[in-house]
Amino acid sequence: MDNKKNIAIQGVQGSFHHIVANQYFGNEIILKECLTFVEIPELINSNIVDGAVMAIENSLAGSILPNYALIDEFDLTIQGEVHFPIHHHLMALKGQSLADIKEVWSHPMAILQCRAFFRKHSHIKLVEEADTAESAKQIHNKQLKGIAAIASKKAATIYNLDIIENEIQTRKQNYTRFFILKKRNGNIERSSIINKASLKFITNHQTGSLVKILEVFSEFNMNLSKIQSLPIIDEPWNYAFFADVIFDDYSQFEKAIIMVKEKVSSLKILGEYQQSKRKYDH
Repeated sequence: MDNKKNIAIQGVQGSFHHIVANQYFGNEIILKECLTFVEIPELINSNIVDGAVMAIENSLAGSILPNYALIDEFDLTIQGEVHFPIHHHLMALKGQSLADIKEVWSHPMAILQCRAFFRKHSHIKLVEEADTAESAKQIHNKQLKGIAAIASKKAATIYNLDIIENEIQTRKQNYTRFFILKKRNGNIERSSIINKASLKFITNHQTGSLVKILEVFSEFNMNLSKIQSLPIIDEPWNYAFFADVIFDDYSQFEKAIIMVKEKVSSLKILGEYQQSKRKYDH
């Protein structure tokens, strides 16, 4: 019996989503490659895949707001999280040097995170593509000379490219946080340790409503590690809040949730999971 899990990722083999999927689920998985995030929820809810990996924020660029909306809209469950260090490398066909490169292809976020490097090489044209590893794959498949990709070391290995410049990201401490997602009541087992939760709530239309909610978290010794507002569709100037809370005692979390429910117009628990230790590297 084949127990391999089908996991959807944004990007192709060699992408950072692929590396995180292997780290979380192991190497024995079946990848479902998606070039856009919007493809992922339908694959989960139609049971084509067991789960998915989705980037949600970067330590330099901030939150990916549309992905919060996707998780909420399609009623997905956050199964876990991974904080992953992003190392960008410049790669091209074997035998090429930096002097040979006229264009660099990659995901817009990767290009943005390497701006300082390319300011020193202003003759290189920067071309935005759907995925870091997909750019490397194109160079390999079409044997494109004079073109390089920004991608991971894994992509260079998979697509038989030479790394011509290592670590070209502007900031060396560059982390992306990924959510591990599944269908509500999906068949991926969650961790035995639960010390973090992601919530969505809408406050009452009263002065100080948000402050009262934050006071509840403080009262129960819960660390509010993130709070993000997102406009409510069809309700101009009204906002939903997405928050992450960290706790040591799950029973205290349950008590806090009961109190929060009394102070909001709606509350949804997007996921309860184990906090990432942020010690991963590659």
